[in-house]
Amino acid sequence: MVTGSKFRFSEEYKIKSELTISTKLGLSDAPFTYFRLGRGTDISKESYDCPVLYIGTDGFGVFNLNENDTEHMSENALLYVAPKTLCGMSAGTESGLSYIEILLEKEINMNSVLKAGEVTKLKNLLDYEKGSITNLDLIGQDNLKFMIMAFDEGCYLSEHRAPGEAIVFALEGKGVINYEGTDYEVNEGDNFKFEKNALHSVKAVGRFKMALLLVK
Repeated sequence: MVTGSKFRFSEEYKIKSELTISTKLGLSDAPFTYFRLGRGTDISKESYDCPVLYIGTDGFGVFNLNENDTEHMSENALLYVAPKTLCGMSAGTESGLSYIEILLEKEINMNSVLKAGEVTKLKNLLDYEKGSITNLDLIGQDNLKFMIMAFDEGCYLSEHRAPGEAIVFALEGKGVINYEGTDYEVNEGDNFKFEKNALHSVKAVGRFKMALLLVK
């Protein structure tokens, strides 16, 4: 993950056949891990004492919850798992699976649109509003915020500085991120990393949706 440049998790950290690989993401000291499961591989069920957030980044697979519940995971899908819930993962037989695992604090502010144990496509959680930017906070805690934003055509965020490191997930359409004076076009599936206090703006080209993971 190079700061100030467009990237894709699927290209930066590739899935490798028959291997399960985990990499700590360098976002401050936050407990973020990037997992890649090769075709047909799996991770046995385990549970955490804290809530866990999973964000799909590439491929296809199944999350197996408790005894018999299954949820299908794919790119830009989100799964919230409650504390002490058994959870295992199985990659698809064709493409493998990659996702980000985020261990959350025990006390968090969570939007009621998120249902524990249900996979949701991020872009389906928020509609466009004419001439507006719409924001939906999904997860909030002292050192972390995760939100999605929908920009109607021509809408933009003026230049500003964020109070922490951040990753953008482009969910739908096309946008232009100006980062420290340079424009970067981002399309569905692209990612972009900001450094703390870096000057940036975001403008929609047509309609545009994105998710933002901010680590304070």
